[in-house]
Amino acid sequence: MIITRTPFRVSFFGGGTDYPGWYREHGGAVLATTIDKYCYITCRHLPPFFDHKHRVVYSQIENVKHNDEIKHPAVRAVLNWMKVDEGLEIHHDGDLPARSGLGSSSSFTVGLLHALQGLRGQMANKDSLARNAIHIEQNVIKENVGSQDQISAAYGGFNRVEFHCNDSFEVAPVILPGHRREELRDHLMLCFTGFSRIASEIAKAKIDNLKNREKELKTMYAMVDEAIALLRDVREPIDSFGKLLHSSWQYKRSLSDRVSTPEIDEIYAAAMDTGAIGGKILGAGGGGFLLLFAKPEKQAAIRARLQRLIHVPFDFEDSGSRVVLYQPNGF
Repeated sequence: MIITRTPFRVSFFGGGTDYPGWYREHGGAVLATTIDKYCYITCRHLPPFFDHKHRVVYSQIENVKHNDEIKHPAVRAVLNWMKVDEGLEIHHDGDLPARSGLGSSSSFTVGLLHALQGLRGQMANKDSLARNAIHIEQNVIKENVGSQDQISAAYGGFNRVEFHCNDSFEVAPVILPGHRREELRDHLMLCFTGFSRIASEIAKAKIDNLKNREKELKTMYAMVDEAIALLRDVREPIDSFGKLLHSSWQYKRSLSDRVSTPEIDEIYAAAMDTGAIGGKILGAGGGGFLLLFAKPEKQAAIRARLQRLIHVPFDFEDSGSRVVLYQPNGF
């Protein structure tokens, strides 16, 4: 049996420039961090005493005899891509709900790849985990997804990720003084809107509109380095990060009419009216988690104003996908 733990991520700036349809022509970059909320994948060889070959447990339970019968697209794709012939039992558990803008689908894919490699006794490195997950999601499953989530899940940490036109990428950790990092974390709030959505469907609307939003995407790309510069300059008020986050959200909303909704706009306006400085819907948009930036002394009032939302305390996380349990079995 093997258990992998793979973090979810919060993306601050540059989202949209990580789609292959954009960065293969213009390049791209994102600023993102992983957080201490995780996807857990438990995997073991299934003893040969059952009518089924594979048992896959997530929000559904699947007992199947062949890989191609598996309904879960990532599980089916990974098992076929890795040419898995032996029977497996795979369980998924997550700290936060799926389809919520925290890169949970990519965390699942990375975690499953990691678990299967570990079950085979193979060492997994961050680069191959990220690249293989990108390939699985974009080329095998053919989902409308970018390339940042898989990298964050595999590498972990607070990073600037650069995407090059030739499909290569560079991961550069953003090193900040401890007090500045704590100051940033203390100004962030994570709220679940309660609206789930299929990220790939919203992403497709954005992808179809990329060529019409060149100015906006180039501005969002430039915000990545602007945000890093102001974080590193400890003389710069941390509020500047929140104001830049607000500006980025306005640009992100313009990428597609599906990024936001009247309900999301109402929630965001209420937060700003109660003292938030900035924020954004995470992931493709349309629902999921709302990230807010607010002074610590304003956060109680914001939580009270948004009392119907679930507020999730979190911290930054510096390690990517990792094996947390390995126990050989005899099958």
